[in-house]
Amino acid sequence: MTARKPAVAGQFYPGSEKQCRGQIADCLTDRPVTCKLPEKIVAGIVPQAGWTFSGELSGMVFSAIEKANHSVDTVVIFGASHSYFGPSAAVYEQGSWLTPLGEIKIDEELARAIIQKSPAAKANSEEHQYEHSIEVQVPFVQYLFPQAKIVPILTPAAEFAVHLGIETAECIKLAAGKKIVCIGSTDLTHYGPRYGFNPQGDGAAGIAWAKDVNDMAFIELALNLQAEQMLTKSMEKENACGPGAAAAAIAAARSLGKTKGLLLAHTHSNEVMEKKFGQSSTESVGYAAIVY
Repeated sequence: MTARKPAVAGQFYPGSEKQCRGQIADCLTDRPVTCKLPEKIVAGIVPQAGWTFSGELSGMVFSAIEKANHSVDTVVIFGASHSYFGPSAAVYEQGSWLTPLGEIKIDEELARAIIQKSPAAKANSEEHQYEHSIEVQVPFVQYLFPQAKIVPILTPAAEFAVHLGIETAECIKLAAGKKIVCIGSTDLTHYGPRYGFNPQGDGAAGIAWAKDVNDMAFIELALNLQAEQMLTKSMEKENACGPGAAAAAIAAARSLGKTKGLLLAHTHSNEVMEKKFGQSSTESVGYAAIVY
């Protein structure tokens, strides 16, 4: 099987190895993890926008995993699906992925185990070809855990996402000796006229509501590992673009014994624009970094 080539390198993140490494190093430095972490991290929620906007928060999650766990053998990445809405999750089951940082192999043993264990998981590499939600996380894995493998799973917003997370956790429990972490990739509220969602009007007040009220409704459920409620409420409130991916990661964390998440950071694209470029917008997209 040929290696999956990067689809959004040079767009969502840098296209060269030197630039990638430099920006990841900046992300880790600009948003260091200083809070007390769990003794062991089994899962996390990361944003999936371009690194300019959300890379620092993704970096916080992967840095926290490195600080708590020291090493990782495999990262299962549940990704939001922006074009695939099939009746099951799409598992990239064999081969490898390429990024500007080189090749990273698929944990074929774990991928097969998840497919065999979960009726919600099917081998389907084709749907990964152009999706960015998992790809933007992979260089962070390569940078911090150069020996690690991945299991990419596109996870639509459907009830089966919770079952997929539970069944993935069962496979992790059986993978004796392997250090495995689950990641759910999602952005939060897409607010403003461009997104067709501005119930509190345009401008600063609406954007503040999106962060402080709508995003927080998702975050509170995520922190309390209420995967089922988060999945249904996020579709009602439109406060996550990858609720299936998040629900799978949260359900896995719960099945692996976690009872509470830790919010590392929460921001949105307008705050980032104001901080980095001194500009503001009538739209915003929310980002959160959470570990379990």
